[in-house]
Amino acid sequence: MTSTTSTPDSAGGLGRTLTEYDGQVAVCRALFLDKMHDYGTAWRVLRPESLTDQLFIKAQRIRTIQEGGAQKVDEGIRPEFIGIVNYCMMALIQLELPEDSPMDLPAAEATHQFDAALARTRELMTAKNHDYGEAWRDMRVSSLTDLILMKLLRIKQLEDLKGGARVSEGVDAGYMDMANYALFALIHLESA
Repeated sequence: MTSTTSTPDSAGGLGRTLTEYDGQVAVCRALFLDKMHDYGTAWRVLRPESLTDQLFIKAQRIRTIQEGGAQKVDEGIRPEFIGIVNYCMMALIQLELPEDSPMDLPAAEATHQFDAALARTRELMTAKNHDYGEAWRDMRVSSLTDLILMKLLRIKQLEDLKGGARVSEGVDAGYMDMANYALFALIHLESA
């Protein structure tokens, strides 16, 4: 990828970003709905810590492939980034639902929760994109992977502290950041 200095108004600005972002969100959402059709809400059995570990596995696989490791599973990194987005949404849902919520959510309720988590994540992206001036456009996909891994390690530490963090934002913000990094990576991969 060639480096060009981006500002919020350059190359179509926020409108272009939202169009590309929403296109990748639609791909992730469609896969979530298809898997929910096949498996229901079996993911509800996973505690947030287990979802964090699942995200770590996906991000680590991406990094291994990016570093040129032998790839024995015939799936590239694009499906892994989609998985990161969807697992982040599942984690956000798990954090939002009361503990006495049923394990099997009706499809309409799960879809509503998923869409609400995506909307919060998109709002965060829009605010940060404004402040950072589309800096993500000048980043390499490998750097986005590293940022996801760093966020995961931070979230694991926060989970281990069990609410004893002193100055950190909550794990929900970390999940939203990781989903946004993964969506940026998907935009880069599609335009490459």
